[in-house]
Amino acid sequence: MPTTYDVRIYEIDVYRGKRTTTYWVQWKVAGKLPLRKRPFKQKALAESFRAGLMSASRKGEAFDVVTGMPISMGREMQDITCYELACKYIDLKWPRAAATTRKTNAEALTAVLPMLFRRTNGKPDDRLIRTALRRWAFNTTARTSEGQPENIRRTLAWVERNTRPASDLTDPNVLRAVLDGLTLRLDGKPGSPVVVTRRRKILTGMLEYGAEIHALAENPWPNLKWTPPRTASGGIDRRRVANPMQVHALLGAVSRQGKPGPRMVAFYSCLYYAGLRPEEAVGIEVPRNLRVPAHDDEWGEFVLERAEPHAGKAWTDSGKNRDLRQLKQRAIGEVRRVPCPPILTAIIRWHIGEFGLGPSGRLFVGERNKEELPTLTINRIWRQARQEAFTPEVHASPLAETPYDLRHAFISTNLNAGISPAQVAEWAGQSPEVMWRTYAACLDGGQEELRRRMEEGFGGRRPLPNFGTSSVQITVEGR
Repeated sequence: MPTTYDVRIYEIDVYRGKRTTTYWVQWKVAGKLPLRKRPFKQKALAESFRAGLMSASRKGEAFDVVTGMPISMGREMQDITCYELACKYIDLKWPRAAATTRKTNAEALTAVLPMLFRRTNGKPDDRLIRTALRRWAFNTTARTSEGQPENIRRTLAWVERNTRPASDLTDPNVLRAVLDGLTLRLDGKPGSPVVVTRRRKILTGMLEYGAEIHALAENPWPNLKWTPPRTASGGIDRRRVANPMQVHALLGAVSRQGKPGPRMVAFYSCLYYAGLRPEEAVGIEVPRNLRVPAHDDEWGEFVLERAEPHAGKAWTDSGKNRDLRQLKQRAIGEVRRVPCPPILTAIIRWHIGEFGLGPSGRLFVGERNKEELPTLTINRIWRQARQEAFTPEVHASPLAETPYDLRHAFISTNLNAGISPAQVAEWAGQSPEVMWRTYAACLDGGQEELRRRMEEGFGGRRPLPNFGTSSVQITVEGR
């Protein structure tokens, strides 16, 4: 452990934000930049921590070059491994996290931990390690269950013995190697920037928690020089957005898929004609969440109050595949009203007359499972319908690749129809800012008119002058 007596401690830096004020204690060890920093929410705590550093320096105490802390203060740190820190962080987040968030946290830390092994002697199979971490170690309920298989138990015991100490995460070289590794998929190719960003945020949260419980001397992230991969703008690829004729062709193909194809038509129609998210549509109950008019040519209304995202039985408190949650980005009990146009009214009335309602008036249930509509069925029928409705060339494209793309088509179609963006955002359950950022590329900007004006600017379609050749032949290599 390299140490030094070359320490310089600075005055407290005060950052006054819009809502909170942060007090930063800053000091330099061994003359190295960047500065060591630790944030505090209260001035007294910052002054106390700075006083401890000053006292150690005046006593001639050595400072650890890696952690930046005095040796005496370093002994007060928790001596735990990165594996133990990850498990503690999972347990911290578990009680209040949605099932899908629990699953996402587990997947992110499963990608992180294999890069923190300090030795590989006797290492189990990589795939077995990933299964043991994701399914068992980073699942609070499963980790403490008695039904843990013996091979999983042995694998996790090896991981616990051979993972780096948590304090190693304050070493810039170690942390930078982890972040670089997160940018790659298992096959070594660059990963999705969206996935990389999500995993980096979860790792940052674990580092903050590590500093909070004194498993780390400080959160090393603010001092680290590392450039993340460039991320996409977050907008929807307009190639995915189907037009009304294409959607009608797809719904017709759905109805021809045989059981349970016909009963899926109304489900997909709710995504397209009302812009519902799949997890919102699956839990619709009549009349609680939908006012069905008496005639096909009348308007109805959805009153949405909850969502049922699919996460899997291992991640929900209820032991069911779907988690019962409030609407996305809404408080518990808050509702969203969405109009049900006559064409959707007619489809839903036909659906109820043909298949009836499930328990508690559920509009959509499975062919066999009368309690919920299986996610496998939703995706399978859609894949089959796309294959039937599209030519091989179109089928290979991203056009309406997933059922969720029907919601994208709803928003894009209504924006292009001239409906107020604020109104479309309210129906879709988004803020206008997010909607514009996401769907700007899908708007019809009058391309034909712009091309006509450009053509006129260049003089229209006038005959070209004689350039001394009667014909021009263009050869493209490889064609």
